[in-house]
This record gives sequence, structure tokens and C-alpha cells, in this order.
Amino acid sequence: MNSKMQAYIKKQRSPQKEIIEKLRDIILKTYPDIKEEFKMGVPWYEGKYYLVGLKDHVNIGFSIEGLSEEEKGLFEGTGKTMKHIKVFSLEEINEEDIVKLLKVVKKE
Repeated sequence: MNSKMQAYIKKQRSPQKEIIEKLRDIILKTYPDIKEEFKMGVPWYEGKYYLVGLKDHVNIGFSIEGLSEEEKGLFEGTGKTMKHIKVFSLEEINEEDIVKLLKVVKKE
């Protein structure tokens, strides 16, 4: 993890900090060789996913390029290329569901 990533995670409040750490772990466990970058002030993963800590939750963003309308419906937001899901607590993270969404985007 690079220093920008460490600083970003460290400055988050609880529970956003722990949520970001958990979601990051899920992404890296699902795709151990994925390229982790720090772009636009937040963690990005090969332009397919991002994590952002907000006031009362964390968004995990997903690229929707190439997805069917049904697949796009799995996500929130009005973006044309990226949509997200909101996570308000560690308890609501279902790793199996997150992995399924990660794989929908990577077409596995």
C-alpha cells in the first residue's frame, strides 16, 4: 500500500475507516494482482472500482461500461460510466455479495 493510500485511510473517521479497510481487503483478496492506484483523491482499482469515505458512509464504485441494463440496476447513482453502492456499517458488508458485484463488472 503506498503512502497516499495509507494517509487516506488513516484520516477517515470510524466507521468509514474500517469499512474502507474491509472493502479494500475484499477487492485485493478477490483480485490479488489488481493494480491499486490513488486517483482523484481516492483509492482506484484498474479503473473498475473505487472507494470513497463520505460523511456518514462509504461508496464502493463500479464501472458500468459494457453492463446490461439489468446489471446496471444492481448499483445506485446516475453516473454514465460509474455507479456505486453505499455502505453505512461493517455489519452490512456481505463479502459474498460484494465479490459477485466485483465479478459482474470484470465479466467473470
